[in-house]
Amino acid sequence: MRRIILGLTLIMVLFLAGCAGEDEGAQIASVFQGGSQGVVANFEPFGIQEGGIYEIYDTESFPIEIIVKNKGEEDIAPGDLLIRLKGINLADFENIPSDAKGNERMIEKISEFNQAGGEEIIDFTPAAEARYKHRITGYYQPDIFATIEYKYKTRAIVPKVCFKEDLTDTSVCEVKENKEVFVSGAPVIVRSVKEDMAGRGVIVLTFEIENSGGGKVTKTGEEFDSRYGQLGFNMKTDPGMWECRSAGRENEARLIDGRATVTCRLRTPLEAGTLYTKQMELELSYVYQTVIQENIKIKESLS
Repeated sequence: MRRIILGLTLIMVLFLAGCAGEDEGAQIASVFQGGSQGVVANFEPFGIQEGGIYEIYDTESFPIEIIVKNKGEEDIAPGDLLIRLKGINLADFENIPSDAKGNERMIEKISEFNQAGGEEIIDFTPAAEARYKHRITGYYQPDIFATIEYKYKTRAIVPKVCFKEDLTDTSVCEVKENKEVFVSGAPVIVRSVKEDMAGRGVIVLTFEIENSGGGKVTKTGEEFDSRYGQLGFNMKTDPGMWECRSAGRENEARLIDGRATVTCRLRTPLEAGTLYTKQMELELSYVYQTVIQENIKIKESLS
């Protein structure tokens, strides 16, 4: 009898272990690489570095080139990135024809097959290298800045939104809970998603958004505002079913201290007996700005 009980116990343990293994296998893998980066930009070397500063003589020329790398998951189309030089008076230099230049070709996003992402060098001295025009006594040490602005998008996928009209039904899925969310690599991210009800049959999804890239963000066509960030958003899946707002504004959000909340609710209550799960996608669209800086020391020539 004892052997029979032990045998049945062993069978039960193996059965439960098998079920656990099946549950683990049912987990959904993210379709995104993730991360909080978009464009990463740096000045190419101006010359020889001494003590952390590039040094050249006033008789020498130097290139002004910026390498931009796309470390997020949104392709940057030609002309969707613009760099402006700041901190120096172009009239004091030769061979810098413009203080603003954009990308000329597609800068590809990172992906499973392109982990490094695309890149492009933006050359502000394409014909000949820059040269300081004026006589120098001792040295002149300007700070060269560049603002990098580019159009970008963030995609947030909630793989299993629960469409349940009757909350007393405990089968299939749960409505009132935090949901798993997959977010594309971008400087603005979706930190979390919560599902809830706002009346019988009315589902509500709450997205917590955060500017994690360290730069400024604004809506396409709008100026950057020092008081707050701005972006647009829309539900990509069944958009006609949802009304999405942030602080009373439909399809646009203001980020205070780098954060905003977007709430999407069904326009029409679910029909009686509705019970299923579905993948939903929210898209954020914006222009992002970062600033880079480099120091250069132009020294008086001894000859």
